[in-house]
Amino acid sequence: MPHTELDALMGIAVGIGLAAACGFRVFIPLLIAGIAVAAGRWTVSPSMEWIGSGPALLAFGTATALEIGSYYIPWLDNALDTIATPASVIAGSLTAAAFITNMDPMSQWAIAIIGGGGTAATVQVITVGTRALSTATTGGLGNPVVSTVEAGAATALSIVAIVAPVLAALFVVVMFVLLFRFFNRRRSHRRLQVSQAPIAV
Repeated sequence: MPHTELDALMGIAVGIGLAAACGFRVFIPLLIAGIAVAAGRWTVSPSMEWIGSGPALLAFGTATALEIGSYYIPWLDNALDTIATPASVIAGSLTAAAFITNMDPMSQWAIAIIGGGGTAATVQVITVGTRALSTATTGGLGNPVVSTVEAGAATALSIVAIVAPVLAALFVVVMFVLLFRFFNRRRSHRRLQVSQAPIAV
């Protein structure tokens, strides 16, 4: 495989992995991606080189601290999900686009929006549902645990995406496969319930 094609595939793997992390937390992946770019660990598309600048890292760091802290405030965490859902899609698309290089702009942004934004949205829906379930079953007492797990997952997945992008991409693939099987099983279960329901005479 030509070197440019391999670079493009690795960039896609990094971008999708970071996009998935954006579904857990919006700014942690941006901060880690910016640090990686500033350290010269990865080369991004010229239009996205600003994410490794000093002002960007300062902004990402401040936003990360505020985001993490806010999710430990009772009831505010659920309210933040309303904002975080579209924000995670935007962040996922941006991070994916940043690392997808050696590709024409149309293909780059198509993959970034569909793959990156879609992956971030999927993970975000899962986190919102988990927090809603925690709120309903524990009255919000279990939400700090959920928030800690989410922040840890965002950090770990972001680091893996930078260090071992193929592994991060495999995680995303496995996640989608498990989700597909879960929803397919639920749909089959509902059909079975409907077919076994007594018919009113």
